[in-house]
Order: sequence, then structure tokens, then C-alpha cells
Amino acid sequence: MLLGIGTYCYMWSLGVEGSKPHVPMDPLAILDEAVRLGVDVVQYGPNCPLSPREEVEIAAIARDRGIVLERGSTGLDPQHIGRELEVCERWGSSLLRTVDLYEGTAPGAATFAARLRELLPLLETAGVQLAVENARMPAHVMAEALDSIGSPWLGVTLDTVNSLSIPEGTTEVVRHLAKHTLCLHIKDFRVRRIWHSMGFEVTGTPAGEGQLDVPKLLDQLHRADVNPNAILELWVPQQESVDKTAALERSWVEQSIPYLRSLIPK
Repeated sequence: MLLGIGTYCYMWSLGVEGSKPHVPMDPLAILDEAVRLGVDVVQYGPNCPLSPREEVEIAAIARDRGIVLERGSTGLDPQHIGRELEVCERWGSSLLRTVDLYEGTAPGAATFAARLRELLPLLETAGVQLAVENARMPAHVMAEALDSIGSPWLGVTLDTVNSLSIPEGTTEVVRHLAKHTLCLHIKDFRVRRIWHSMGFEVTGTPAGEGQLDVPKLLDQLHRADVNPNAILELWVPQQESVDKTAALERSWVEQSIPYLRSLIPK
């Protein structure tokens, strides 16, 4: 298991729609941060679109610095996945992360499996694994679909918080998806009952500061006989200015990586 950072560590620093810092983070600077932090992997997600020139520069810098690159995308359209796999091949990446952000009712296992089977020839030719992130599809449906296919080229990116939206907790997600995990997103969180007791709020925290039991999570994956790369992600609450939010974001990265490194040695 290698430890890495993703572009979702730097959502505010890169800029989100409607909230851009005065000087947005340069995508290439994330590689500098990886070296400074002593991590091994950088996962570039769809929140950080790259120009063709940047894609080439990132590949060259990562090779020079010994950084493993992973590509993040959205959707399961075969033409789109084919283009993303071309980037993976140029980067020497063995994994493509994607998330299927459908609208409405989640597809059943048979429908999901059929969509994944359509991608298998592309993945096999490219020599790249596809890791579909849990988000709006129940974990047991994802597991059933993957069980029915039984291909080493297909699995999941296990995110520790996303499935709260359906809602499913981390325990249920790990129980169903641990054995299919090709990539791990470590995103710590805290659930609090709001002051009038009629509801809850979910907020992010630095890794190790919330309710996510990271040692237990890593042990569960070990017992499932999988060895995914672990990518830090953060849900940093908005502050009174985007620049203050970005500063808090960077401080959370600084706090999170030493904690994770204590659990995931080089």
C-alpha cells in the first residue's frame, strides 16, 4: 500500500465553481507538495482539469521524482473511458478511478454489470484497472455486479464518506466492498447532532481527528487480502474567505499526512 494525495485535498486551493482563490493552485504544484510531504502517489481528479501540455509536463516531472500517477474521471461512457485510458497509458498509470453520477434511482446489479462488461476489452488492452467509486449506488449492488463479472480489471475506489448520502455508513460499505477495493480514499469526518436535536450535520476533519477508525479500516482491507493505494481526501468547511479556507485546507493536509504515514510506512 502506497500513501498519496489527491486533488480533492486541494479543492479550495484549486478553486470550486463560484469560489476561486486570488491565486489558484497550479496543478503542477501538487507534485511539489507530494515530494515535500514524502508521499508516493498523486491522483489527479476531475476537479483539476489539465491541458494536453500540462498532462505531458506532469508525466515527465512525476517520472523524474519517482511519483506514481493515477487518473480520476467521471462516468462510464466507453468513448470517454477510452480517452482517459490513453492518458493512463501515457502516464504509465495502472489505475483509472471513476464515479458514476447518475440521476434518479440507482441501476440494478445486472444493468451495472452490463455497463462494466462493455469496458472490459478497453481495460484489458490498456492494461489498466478501473476502480468505480461508491457514491449513489448501494454497496451491495456494486458488490453483486462485480461478483458476477469476476474480473481483476474491475473493482472499486472505496470512499469512506460518500455513501452517507444514500445513506450507508462506512461499516456497511467496507463489509460489502473491501474485497473489491483497488483504491482507497481516506476521508475522515464527524457526525454531530445539531443543537435542537432535530437532525445531524456531517463535517470533514483532518485524518485521525474524526470518527473514522483508520487502523481498523486498514486491518479490514488487509484481512480481505487487498493492497490498494491510500489517497488522502478532505472535506474542509468554508471559512469567511476563500483564501482563509485554502489556508485551513493546507494545514489539514500537513496534519493528516504524518498521522497516515504512522500507519502506512514507506
